[in-house]
Amino acid sequence: MVLFPEGGFLHKRREISQRFAEKNNLPKLEYVSLPRAGAMKVIMEEVGPKNEQAASTSKQDNKKDDFNQNNTKIVDTKNGDRIEWILDVTIAYPDRIPLHLQDIVCGTRPPCTTHLHYRLYPISEVPTDTEGMTQWLYDRFIEKDKMLEEFYRTGQFPTTGNNPSVARQVRQDNLRYLILHLFFIASTFLQYKIWCALWSYLW
Repeated sequence: MVLFPEGGFLHKRREISQRFAEKNNLPKLEYVSLPRAGAMKVIMEEVGPKNEQAASTSKQDNKKDDFNQNNTKIVDTKNGDRIEWILDVTIAYPDRIPLHLQDIVCGTRPPCTTHLHYRLYPISEVPTDTEGMTQWLYDRFIEKDKMLEEFYRTGQFPTTGNNPSVARQVRQDNLRYLILHLFFIASTFLQYKIWCALWSYLW
C-alpha cells in the first residue's frame, strides 16, 4: 500500500503549505510540504493495529465485518493481514529538479542519479488517536525537510544514532524500459484497432 501524504506536487503545494504552517504555528517547510493525515487515518482504522475495544469484539462480529452486503469476503482483518511496518521514503533529486512524467516517457532529460532514503517504523510507534497521528506525521516531514536541507548542502543524507546509512547504487536497465514502452505502444494500438472495429460493426 502506497501513500503520498503531501497531496500534490511540491511546486504547487509549497506556498499553500507554508501559509497553513504560519496560520497554525507550525514550521514552514522548504523541501517538502506539510502532510495531510486524513488518508493515513482511514488506513490505520481499516488495517492498523487493533485497539483494546476491537480486541474485545466477539468472533462473530469480526467475521461479519469481513463480508459485504453480498456476503463476499472483502478483507481479512485478522492480525496476519494488518499493517505491521511503515516504510518512510525520502527522495532527493539532482539540483532539486524532480523527474516529470513527460521526461521519463519522452526521454528528454539526461541520465541522472536520484537518491532515495529509507526508514522503517514499527506500526506500534504510530499513535492511534487523530491528534497524535497527525503530529507524528508532521514530525516525520519536519525531519524530512532537515534531511533534504543537509543533502542539498553536503550531497549526503545525515546519519542517525548508531545505524549509519548504507548506500547502494541501483542501475536501471535500458532494455527493460524499451520493452515496456514498446509493450504500452503496441497495446494502445491494439486497443485502438479493436475500438475502431467495434465502432464500424455497430454503427
